[in-house]
Amino acid sequence: MPTKRKKRSTKQTKNLVIVESPAKAKTIEKYLGRNFHVIASKGHIRDLPKSQMGIDFDNHYQPRYISIRGKGETIRALKVAAKKSENIYLASDPDREGEAIAWHVAHALNLDDTAQNRVTFNEVTKDAVKEAFKHPRHIDMDTVNAQQARRILDRLVGYSLSPILWAKVKKGLSAGRVQSVALKLVIDREKAIKAFKPEEYWTIDASFAKGSSEFSSTFYGYDGKKQPLPDNEAVKAVLAKINKKAAFTIEHVVSRERRRQPAAPFTTSTLQQEANKRLNYRTRRTMSIAQQLYEGVNIGKGGTTGLITYMRTDSKRVSTVAQAEAAKFLKEKYGAEYAAKGQRHFKNQEDAQDAHEAIRPTSVYRTPAALKSSLTTEQYRLYKLIWSRFLANEMTPAVYDTMRFDVVQNKVIFRSTGSKLKFAGFTKVYDNAEEKNHQLPKLAEGNKVKLVKSDNKQHFTLPPARYTEASLVHALEENGVGRPSTYAPTIDTIQRRYYVKLEARSIVPTELGEIVDALIERFFPDIVNIDFTAQLESDLDKVEAGHKDWVKVIDDYYQPFKTELDKADSEIEKVQIKDEPAGFNCDICGGPMVIKMGRYGKFYACSRFPDCRNTKAIVKKIGVTCPKCGKGDVLEKKSHRNRKFYGCSRYPDCDFISWDQPIGRNCPNDGHYLIEKKTRKGLIVSCPEGDYKEEPQETQASH
Repeated sequence: MPTKRKKRSTKQTKNLVIVESPAKAKTIEKYLGRNFHVIASKGHIRDLPKSQMGIDFDNHYQPRYISIRGKGETIRALKVAAKKSENIYLASDPDREGEAIAWHVAHALNLDDTAQNRVTFNEVTKDAVKEAFKHPRHIDMDTVNAQQARRILDRLVGYSLSPILWAKVKKGLSAGRVQSVALKLVIDREKAIKAFKPEEYWTIDASFAKGSSEFSSTFYGYDGKKQPLPDNEAVKAVLAKINKKAAFTIEHVVSRERRRQPAAPFTTSTLQQEANKRLNYRTRRTMSIAQQLYEGVNIGKGGTTGLITYMRTDSKRVSTVAQAEAAKFLKEKYGAEYAAKGQRHFKNQEDAQDAHEAIRPTSVYRTPAALKSSLTTEQYRLYKLIWSRFLANEMTPAVYDTMRFDVVQNKVIFRSTGSKLKFAGFTKVYDNAEEKNHQLPKLAEGNKVKLVKSDNKQHFTLPPARYTEASLVHALEENGVGRPSTYAPTIDTIQRRYYVKLEARSIVPTELGEIVDALIERFFPDIVNIDFTAQLESDLDKVEAGHKDWVKVIDDYYQPFKTELDKADSEIEKVQIKDEPAGFNCDICGGPMVIKMGRYGKFYACSRFPDCRNTKAIVKKIGVTCPKCGKGDVLEKKSHRNRKFYGCSRYPDCDFISWDQPIGRNCPNDGHYLIEKKTRKGLIVSCPEGDYKEEPQETQASH
């Protein structure tokens, strides 16, 4: 039963429901009706104090919680509403954080911890919410303790390491369990890039023809065996064996039917990765938009409705109800041949929590097209991605007719492969642009073809790619570091601390990040040990499952860490980040200017600080005259959010600004200045005001 209070007046007729978000409160109140009053705690109302560690080491690491500053009015409103209510339900989000919020609210309102007053639902829809209120439960203290243990561990690490970094490196720095591992991954990748030694290799691409049919082929090998081409001498040796004027013979024709299965529905990690790749959304932005879609959007006649299921999940499971609805929709919309014949199962990661479903639309009948006018552009694009991915998962495979054959002369083998889409299957709604038809002519073994042309190209192997936000999330998940709710804030933190920076979507470590990582790796190896951190995450999962004591998990981690702390404090020498001479004098006091390291990177400052506080941003000329005024130089600058942009050196007299780099040429169609954009295929030159585009510059292929 929900928590009950003594009836004090005739006005005590409403049931009180406490959720996290004001937006969700309005939606849920509409579903529950007039006998329910729904208000929001607006997230956590209690936390550890900011001014001190807040942990009682002499009493089994008990946390000393206080009301969060600025939440006094919210807490008073909760207490007033609670006094007027007969029954109180706690309906915060269905995860560790939400369980802890419910527990903190119960404490603030003096509710019974064992009362059946906790309600959870995976989607904010009328049916799901009403069904959840039929089955209230008590607060799950194992889940609360798992969240408490994580919070305490993060506080122990952060509040112990940060003062050392302040004293030994510079003020304003911080370190944390998961962020230190994320930083190490980025820096290790940078080290691998710098240590990489490119290897030369060659390819021979050829075009052949039979009658009017022409097709491409690539050198495969010699005398039935695959043969690499390490240098130009190897290429010359191959070409010397063939007669370009003589016929080649078709051999080993293999025709097959290939089925391509759809990807699993989204988890938090895969949604962040795909939104980054397809929509160019940062991880934090993706989660913010997903939160809006989950909590509810006003869709007109239907009112405010939750459009997707809970977005913090690592489960790939889909409910049978959702699968049945998708099958019905597919048969009506596309035909029975597009609906999957049986239930598709995807294996979760070993450490995945299966409490929730995968991320999916709450109703597949709410199509993106039908909702477009009710959604912002960002909401529409993300909803369409989630809707399409889910529906594709409930569809039949795409079927391709594939063909492969060898083109042979004097034992020299060129190989051709091709495919043609036979049945669209799931690609009808979730197409992969990278998969294109490449149809070969119908040739039989023994057919003769002639060489039209051949092209020899030199290549060099490329180093590992730098992490993007998408690939870093994938690496964290793959290594078992962090959980769905931590990926976005972790990546955001290392960027805000200027340990890394974004360059053309790639994450690059800064000098400051390298200094911090080197200190932590030397003196606190366990913190940046991926296996150690993954094991700790596993231990926290066991706390949630009721299989491990949370105090013991903290103690097992903290005791060796404390030994490292004492050693580090005495042995770490002060790191001197020397100011570099800027090469010019201050235009206010005449003192020499220097280059300093700040929160958002390097900047110019007067060496006579604090007597003179003159500072200037470091800008870089890109060698292009301003296309607007024709007088100033175009400078590369950084916004207050550390995003690169381009502006005129004569600002504010000239207000030219561009997020993309001007190249100093004008569009041949309309005379507008041309810009340069980086894409996966290379650098594309285009006109921002028209359709003009130039082919991307060729990039070297990895071997």
